Formats: sequence, C-alpha cells, structure tokens
Amino acid sequence: MWPGVSLLCLTLLSCLCHGRGQEQASLSKVSDPAGHCLYTFTVARPEEASCPGGSSSGEETEKVLARLTLLEAVVSGLVAAGAKAGDVGTEGLQEAHARVTRERNQMQEEQKRMNRQVQELQSKLLQLSQEADGLRTSRCPQTGSTGGGQNDNRPISDPAYDPGTYREMKAEVVTVSSAQLSPEGNLSLAGCGELVSVEDPVLHRTADSITGKYGVWLQDPEPQGPVYTNRTVWRLDAVSRDVRQLFAYEDLDQFSRGSFMKLLVLPEPVESTGATLYRGSLYYQRRRSRTLLRYDLSSERVAARRDLPHAGFHGQHPYSWGGYTDIDLAADERGLWAIYSTEKAKGAIVISLLDPRSLEVRRSWETRIRKNTVANAFMACGRLYTVASYAAANTTINYTFDTATGEGRAVAVPFKNKYQYNSMVDYNHAQRRLFAWDHFHMVTYDVRLGGAGAGAS
Repeated sequence: MWPGVSLLCLTLLSCLCHGRGQEQASLSKVSDPAGHCLYTFTVARPEEASCPGGSSSGEETEKVLARLTLLEAVVSGLVAAGAKAGDVGTEGLQEAHARVTRERNQMQEEQKRMNRQVQELQSKLLQLSQEADGLRTSRCPQTGSTGGGQNDNRPISDPAYDPGTYREMKAEVVTVSSAQLSPEGNLSLAGCGELVSVEDPVLHRTADSITGKYGVWLQDPEPQGPVYTNRTVWRLDAVSRDVRQLFAYEDLDQFSRGSFMKLLVLPEPVESTGATLYRGSLYYQRRRSRTLLRYDLSSERVAARRDLPHAGFHGQHPYSWGGYTDIDLAADERGLWAIYSTEKAKGAIVISLLDPRSLEVRRSWETRIRKNTVANAFMACGRLYTVASYAAANTTINYTFDTATGEGRAVAVPFKNKYQYNSMVDYNHAQRRLFAWDHFHMVTYDVRLGGAGAGAS
C-alpha cells in the first residue's frame, strides 16, 4: 500500500510546477525546525534561473504532505477495520457451518433409527399376515371317534363344525357328580360354599397419574380364544369424562412393569367401575344410561346391548363412596350378575342373573340392605357379599345374600382397605381371588370358601 501512496505524492509534487521542464528539474530535502523532512523540487526555465514564488511553492508542498499523512492514517484505519470484520465474519460462518453439520448428522441418525423400526414392524406384520393366512386355510383334524369306533366326520352343515374357529384346547380329567352342575350347565367347583376368610391384600401395581385414582382391573376366569388367555390382564382407568381405553397386558409380570401389549378403544364410553370380564367379553354400563353392553374382545365390537329394567343410574343408587356406581356387574361360578337398585326397591340392592350372550334378565332377587350404605359388593358361588367401608383400614364384609335360598343375613368377615379408598372389588372364581382398586393401588386378596352349597335355581 505505501509504495502506491508515495507514488501518488511524487506525482502530485511533480505537477506543482504545472509541467515545467522535467529535464532540468532537481530535488532537494532539508529538515525544518520541527524535525520534519521537506522536499523541494526546482525546475529552471530557459529564461529564468530560479522559480518565482518559491516560498509559496514550499507552503503548498507542506499542505500536500499534511494531507498525504492524513490520507495514510485513514487508509490504515480502513484496512485494519476490514481485516477485523473479515475475521469476525469468518468465525461466524465457521460456527454456523459446524452447527448445521451437527444437526444434519443427528437427523441422519434419527432417520436411520426410524428406518430400522419401520423394517422391524414390516417384518412383524408380514409374519402375522402369514400366520393369519395359514390359520384361514388350515382345517382342524378330525381325530375324534364315536362310541362305535367310527371317525367323527361331521358335515359342514353341522353347527358344531366351524373351521374358522381356533381355540387353545387343554384336556383335564375331572370327576364330578350331577349334583355339582348348576341349571346353567356351569361346573360348580368343589368347596364352592360360603366365604370364610379374606387374606391381606397383595400389591401388583400403582397408577402413575390422577386418572388411575380408581378404575377396573381383571383377568377373565373363562377366556374363549387363543389370543387372550386367563393370564391376560385388563385395565380401565375410570377417572375421565369419556372412559374408552381398555389396556391389555400379556400377564401379571408385564402388568406390573406397566408396558401393555394392546390398547382397545371402546365404541361407547364406560360409566364408573362396575365393569367385569367373562367368557371373552367385557361387560359394562354405558355412560349416563342403564344400558348394558357386551364388548367382544376378539372381534373388538359390541356383540349385545340391553337396558337393565328400572335400574337406577348416574348417581341415583350408588355405593357409599359415590362415583356413579349404580350398576355393578359381576361374574362367578353361577354366571353373570348385575348388582343395582330400583325405585320400586327404594334403594335396596337388587340382584339379577343375566344371560351372558343377550344380557336378558333371567331372574332377580331383592335384598334388605340399602346399596348406599355399603362400599362395594361382589358375587361368589351364587351369593352376594357387601363390604362395609371403602375408607376404613380395617373393615368387614358385613352382609351376604344366598340366591339359592333367597335369604340374607349379617356377617363379619375381616377385610382390609390398606390404602383407604377402595373403589372396586370383583371376584375371579377360577383363581378364588378378589381383584380390587384401592386409591391408585391395584391389589388382590386370596379368599377361602367353606362347604359346598347349591347355586341359583
């Protein structure tokens, strides 16, 4: 830069004498009193030995040099500022490039992960489709025999022959007498008598949100298909204005860990905690109505619906803890039951035996205990049992009604509400166990029954 500035200065100085004879020009320099170096150009004209106005020319030269010095300072500042701005801009560009590169790499990794998941799901879907196709095209082998020793070759028109139905068959040899069979054809298990004792609760899981304050959780005592077994656990969180989500878990271990295997969305909302499971279906009360629904778990559709005649609903005759528990469905060794009340019964508990397929009422019994004075109720061996309190840590099962005799009486079987807000109690006759939902806690109680007794007639 400086040689160019010096050249500019010399050019300007050479022009001070307005083109005077350059061949006779001479350059001299002296120091002024301030220590500055002064340059003097002398150009002689042919008719003059010296340039007139020399002092004026010297002053003009000093002005030019002063301006050149100022110009050099300005140019230096501009060069320095440009260099600094270039450095800052370069650093900013480098940082932005690095950030974009990192984000691009993260997106590429996420895309790879998602692609792997898609491939895994596609592989599983293909495998399931192949299995389903195999099931559709296969036929059940006819290996049975008749009393005469002939093969049991049933015609397709026989209602018992259904090649599209596949069930997991388990053979068990049980010796029973005809007296142990109820009128509905159900096996009355040995020892199906009156309730003797209820063990302390065993915790299986704690809900992790407010929606799990109360709800329903069960296992089907009599599953009907190979997809869902008696090990499958089902759960409904009942704290919501629109309860529809039914969670399925492979077994109790998966249920305790909290990772479900399937989520079913019910077509119509559930009212409170009165639902039950029985023979491959979820039975529940439709929200804000006395309508009962049978939801088939295999087909995932409503298989039957029926109004429960004269039943109170949505807070007319609930249990003492509230929660719109007007209609409580239950299953036991004798069949499917509804526990409720009517205006005619004036709040006293009514028990109805239901047809499990059509939900039609087969027979009803009216008790002498008011529904809103007890906390919960369940059926076992054709008998109604009521729980005195939902909040007391140590309470009792305080009443029983036997549908075989039509008589009820007070009892005092100890029962514990360990977490002091028990909103659901249901009996599983295959396990001889009570399932309960006690203030965010899902627990079970083992029970012991006494001597054998007859069922409902």
